[in-house]
Amino acid sequence: MPLIEVILGGVILGGLYALVAIGFNLQFGMARIVNLAYGEFLMGAAFAAFFMYTLFSINPIVGMLLSVPVSFAANWLIYRVLMLPLVRRARTRDDLEGQTILATFGLLFVLRGAATLAFTADNRYYNYLGVPLNIFGFTFAANRVLACVLACIFGGASLMVLNRTRFGTALRALNIDPIGAELVGIDVRGMAGLAFAGGGALAAAAGTLVSTFLTFNPAIGIEFTMKALVVVIMGGIGNMAGCLTAGLLLGIAESLCSYYVDSGLTLAVAYALFLIVLVVRPRGLFGTP
Repeated sequence: MPLIEVILGGVILGGLYALVAIGFNLQFGMARIVNLAYGEFLMGAAFAAFFMYTLFSINPIVGMLLSVPVSFAANWLIYRVLMLPLVRRARTRDDLEGQTILATFGLLFVLRGAATLAFTADNRYYNYLGVPLNIFGFTFAANRVLACVLACIFGGASLMVLNRTRFGTALRALNIDPIGAELVGIDVRGMAGLAFAGGGALAAAAGTLVSTFLTFNPAIGIEFTMKALVVVIMGGIGNMAGCLTAGLLLGIAESLCSYYVDSGLTLAVAYALFLIVLVVRPRGLFGTP
């Protein structure tokens, strides 16, 4: 396999990582909530796509019309019931982040335990567009290409909303200075709730796309949560364009490691990059003071 094909395969994977990280960054960067249960909604959407496709022959892409709004509503409810009391009680951002880490850590195990009880710990997979696709003389799996294209569309739409609309401007103000945002009339808690819910919706979209080409089980959530955290730290907290670039870099690094070294070391590569960025540039590759 030529080097360029390996790199292009990494770009396809990196596009999906970028989508996962953008959703996490909405929750972490905008709402200032470190949601360790983020990946469980990705896992839940993957199972939803699996059952809709295998039991009812519903195209997983069409199935997102159901799973994405449900995930949005579930995350909004979690914010209102579980997170908002912590937001009201926290005196500083650091207090809020510490308390939400503990709360979502418990939520992670509740959701994973419920999924294991409901679906068992067995690996699941379904064959959707598992056919070769030739692009400029290179061959890729059609389901991976579709996942990358849709991930880019969702990610690009999220960036457009954040950078080109009044709603996005309010969210960015929330990220920069919540107190200042409140002083100019922005409903800080309401906007934070919408950002948290929006992140959950993107997690569901990513979970559906992941299910089309990867084997998954109830334990898959924590892996994608950690990769999202790696990408967010690499790109800079609150920096969505940085997430896109860092996601592509991580995908390429994993693809190169998988082909030239060992596929079992891809997770180690992700954490190695994470540690290097923390040591060399703690604010992220594209972060600002």
